[in-house]
Amino acid sequence: MAKGFNKAPAMGGQGGMMAQLQKLQKQMEEAQAKLAEETVTATAGGGAIKVVMTGDQVCKSVEINPELLKDMDAEMLQDLILSAVNMALDQSRELQQKLMGPLAGGLPF
Repeated sequence: MAKGFNKAPAMGGQGGMMAQLQKLQKQMEEAQAKLAEETVTATAGGGAIKVVMTGDQVCKSVEINPELLKDMDAEMLQDLILSAVNMALDQSRELQQKLMGPLAGGLPF
């Protein structure tokens, strides 16, 4: 065998990448846990409809001002609720992108 020949394969590149992936996985898990705790709030109808949603798109509450029901028909109420839910989903996705987006840049590809 030649002098200086090392039998062990060089693992620096793969080992470093595995460590980086494990670190990234931990960061993603932490960000997902944070998303499940953080909430966004969207309103429609001048605040008469309020929807609270988590960062991982779980609807936590829908509040309807009882005064709104006095003069509101079902179709208009449905439209306001739909609008508030969609706004809450958009805000939740923005929060998700804000927290998770930078982590995607850390992928070693």
